[in-house]
Amino acid sequence: MPRPITATIHVASMTHNLARAKACAPGSKAWGVVKANAYGHGLEYALRGFAAADGLALIEFDNAARLRELGWSKPILLLEGWFDTADLHTMAQHGLDGAVHCPEQIAMLESVQLDAKIDVHLKMNTGMNRLGFRPEAFGAAYARLRANPNVGGITLMTHFANADETAHQCVPIREQIRRFNEGAAGLPGAWSLSNSAGVLQMPALADELRSDWIRPGIMLYGGSPGGQSAEAFGLKPTMTLASEIIGVQELQAGDFVGYGSRFQADGAMRVGAVACGYADGYPRHAPTGTPILVDGVRTRTIGRVSMDMLMVDLTPVPQAGVGSRVVLWGEGMPIDEVAAAAGTIGYELMCAITQRVRVLEG
Repeated sequence: MPRPITATIHVASMTHNLARAKACAPGSKAWGVVKANAYGHGLEYALRGFAAADGLALIEFDNAARLRELGWSKPILLLEGWFDTADLHTMAQHGLDGAVHCPEQIAMLESVQLDAKIDVHLKMNTGMNRLGFRPEAFGAAYARLRANPNVGGITLMTHFANADETAHQCVPIREQIRRFNEGAAGLPGAWSLSNSAGVLQMPALADELRSDWIRPGIMLYGGSPGGQSAEAFGLKPTMTLASEIIGVQELQAGDFVGYGSRFQADGAMRVGAVACGYADGYPRHAPTGTPILVDGVRTRTIGRVSMDMLMVDLTPVPQAGVGSRVVLWGEGMPIDEVAAAAGTIGYELMCAITQRVRVLEG
């Protein structure tokens, strides 16, 4: 019998979440972001769940080629573009789009002769200060690309730093939009602006955020980029990490639990050992009190997370025992709640699931 921990992927929920993204941005085309093996969900599931996307976006060249092998014929966008000239030939071969964010990439493009033109997405740095040309340098970069015979279409793009908080005191979204409008003024081409946080703001900021393309990521997987819960945004969880109780201990007042004896019982209590640990992808730093479901009842983790196990308080679930179902996150237990308790974000939890966890479709 296999170890009871499983990650169930809900393809129908992926489809639902994509439809929610499109509903927020009527008239815009949608890139479904599938980087990091579709946020840990698997490219094969993403292909089916996001079949209605207008394109798929990621950063890994091998997975981009794999998408073509799996039958995806619509556009594919490499969000970090190319890293050397060999990548450019791969892009021409497979019909891949690529982001352009620095002069060195343009120089590479100018140094080769490709068998086919590639479509590029010129990225403006409007305040994130990771990648991209500043607004005052954007026009010159555009001119170099437009003069290059290897270049087909040019899309203008940026990335929002704080779209989940519209009045952010450091880099508010409206200021990033102002900078983009200034830098892109007079340049022809489609616009690609909003990540998940921006997409979810579009009903309220329709005029400012209107663009030809959106790039939803975390919202497609049932996670919230911030502001409100995923459920409040009408999103459904796409991954349920579940396991079982594999052992029960009866504690007395003063008894300790786990490595480091971080938890001490105040009185008599039952605790359960769950077949899930940090070697499965559960965060080791999740503290006592992290929410968890046992037989559908909300309870808490206690003590340190071990490599293969974690412990739960069975006080709210007196009927629970060996074999009781445990939901670590997913249906009935929002991944964002678990992540917040562990001091991280849902993105990290999704991407951290390890190979020894059996993946099922639900």
